[in-house]
Amino acid sequence: MGKYTEILITKFPLTQNRSIAILGIHTGIGKTIASAVLAEALGADYWKPVQAGTEEKDADILRQLLTNGATRVHPEAIVLSQPLSPHAAAAIDNVAVDYTKFAWPKTDKTLLVETAGGILSPMSANTTMADFVAHYKMPAILVSQNYLGSINHTLMSIEVLKSRGIRLLGIVMNGTPNESSEIFITQYAGVSVIARIPQFERLDSSSVMAYASQIRHSISSFDF
Repeated sequence: MGKYTEILITKFPLTQNRSIAILGIHTGIGKTIASAVLAEALGADYWKPVQAGTEEKDADILRQLLTNGATRVHPEAIVLSQPLSPHAAAAIDNVAVDYTKFAWPKTDKTLLVETAGGILSPMSANTTMADFVAHYKMPAILVSQNYLGSINHTLMSIEVLKSRGIRLLGIVMNGTPNESSEIFITQYAGVSVIARIPQFERLDSSSVMAYASQIRHSISSFDF
């Protein structure tokens, strides 16, 4: 296994339904792909509480990518019709998004909770994804990607998590590696890269399963 396929996850206590929030530094950064690989490697369940847009729902993608996805992917708390920021989509649909009233999935497994957009993207008209995660005291995994400006976006995201008291378990780097950027981020922030996920030539259940199998042994000794 090369250094860009290494995964190191340390044991940690889980709170709400043994849940881990999957957060991103930006919209379209690869949270769904990261969720699929980590869920397959950990044997975890998956939940995206708020889905904006119905043509390509992230939960439907995960059902296709995960082993026994039909039972491990839980229905959304709210589905909004338009592929917009949740607060804008909710206004169009005349729907109130109140995460304090969400009915959480019932599962004995670790639950990966994928948020929408970036850390400070709106959850509702007056709340953000960070507010949601902090409210439920979930530890978080931050999904990042290497592009011009990503160091700034990643470090700002980490600062937001610290300011909200959200425990950051580590970073998942998605896509093409950039060693110098990753070294700067990890050394400056004191946070580990716990997984590096490649740019899949073909994203399907076989490729997710194959990559998850490469990293599964690294986390098999931990009790999640």
